[in-house]
Amino acid sequence: MNIGQAAEKSGVTAKMIRYYEQIGLIEPPYRTDSNYRRYGPSEIHVLRFIKRARTLGFSLEETSALLGLWRDRNRSSSEVKEIATNHIAELETKIGELEGMVKTLKHLVHCCQGNDRPDCPILDDLAEIDTTKGH
Repeated sequence: MNIGQAAEKSGVTAKMIRYYEQIGLIEPPYRTDSNYRRYGPSEIHVLRFIKRARTLGFSLEETSALLGLWRDRNRSSSEVKEIATNHIAELETKIGELEGMVKTLKHLVHCCQGNDRPDCPILDDLAEIDTTKGH
């Protein structure tokens, strides 16, 4: 199948397929005499693996490591678990940061009168200079 068909079957855009090939995440596919990329079931399987890993938020580096472990039948599952466990910790940190942002914004929105006056605690907070960081 061509790259458009591979994109449709895998859920990965043609642009991303080309990018993954360019950065070495996937092997360059077979090319026809007229230099068109040709994909088979195994390439689609790899692209679906990458799509799922990326959907779960794994970085390209982590995805590459997971892909290598997936292909290595002599791997230990502890290596895979370590990558996933580290990723969970990163996600939990991000969730905490996002929750902090929501809390701050809710407070600022609550403090804002939302009337015709120019006073706005939201803008005041955004314009606040943090003297402890020298900015």
